[in-house]
Amino acid sequence: MKNILFSTMRNFMVYVVVLMEVSVRSSESKCDFKAIFNFGDSNSDTGGFWAAFPAENPPNGMTYFKRPAGRVTDGRLIIDFLAQGIGIPFLSPYLLSIGSDFRHGANFATAASTVLLPRTSLFVTGVSPFSLGIQLNQMKQFKLQVDRLHHSPGKLNLPAPDIFRKSLYTLYIGQNDFTGNLGSLGISGVKKKIIPQVVSQISSTIKKLYELGGRTFLVLNLAPIGCYPLFLVDLPHNSSDIDSFGCMISYNKAVVEYNYMLKEALAQTRKDIQDADVIYTDIHSVMLQLFQHPTSNGLKYGTKACCGYGGGAFNFNQQVFCSYSKLINGKNVTANACKDPQNYVSWDGIHATEAANKHVAHAILEGSHFDPPFSLHKLCDIQPIG
Repeated sequence: MKNILFSTMRNFMVYVVVLMEVSVRSSESKCDFKAIFNFGDSNSDTGGFWAAFPAENPPNGMTYFKRPAGRVTDGRLIIDFLAQGIGIPFLSPYLLSIGSDFRHGANFATAASTVLLPRTSLFVTGVSPFSLGIQLNQMKQFKLQVDRLHHSPGKLNLPAPDIFRKSLYTLYIGQNDFTGNLGSLGISGVKKKIIPQVVSQISSTIKKLYELGGRTFLVLNLAPIGCYPLFLVDLPHNSSDIDSFGCMISYNKAVVEYNYMLKEALAQTRKDIQDADVIYTDIHSVMLQLFQHPTSNGLKYGTKACCGYGGGAFNFNQQVFCSYSKLINGKNVTANACKDPQNYVSWDGIHATEAANKHVAHAILEGSHFDPPFSLHKLCDIQPIG
């Protein structure tokens, strides 16, 4: 009887220990990527622009952060969700001097950034001085400092020197080069003179990041700008250029051509650095679905801005942007936010809402929009991004 009781207790203890081990293993987020280094514009800027030029206003951040948090949207960006999905904290902006933690990477993106240097001046109105080339130089400087100060990385909130080969490098940039030259060059001029330079510069940047140790690159393509309220109001077009979903056909076709050229350029880059993963990430198709079929994706409004002025189909007036006030026709008006941004694709006419960003992030984390196929699930325990 004693032997039976002892055996039962022993089996029970073994069972408890096994359960504890499984519980511990399941609670640990394991990922081959220990950091993210991001390069981009306002679509992935987590505070760099406002750190350099402090002037941020509510209602940015109203959904998730409950205050302005350096993001031009109501909540989280795609890069925020991506970091969360692979178990990494939100990325600190490289330009933020107070409170930053770079142990898990850094964000070099700033709002209004371009791939190419502005043709006239670094400080052209509406264009950030932090082009992709500047962001690359900041990355080089960052790595130099990490290598120099590697004896005390924890105390300085810096990563270990070997982090660069264990990191995910994301690039989400090019939209401002595309749209910023439409007024002077038109669609045909942008396709001939700007797009080839942009995709070439992105490829060149990847190769230079490879020399710094990078081995995995996710390059996000451009969203369909012909569906954004700002461009629907601001860019010249006629009624025959509007499709059944309310988007501009010609401009969206030009984006498709840009994305094709980017995809081809990355394919060549992949041949040049064959021991690296250079992944073309198609967010265009996800955003297009959201604009065309918002209700099928749990939203309500596709081509209408949440934060804007004017109401109507677009709720956007190019004279007064989200959160600002201006005297128009003798009346002081303010572009306010809607009360339900979770129902909108567009936040302010040019940037996506947190709800739209979450849809895109889900597609990225699922790995269904990569070329060539690339499974994050095989490298990371993907975490919920609720």
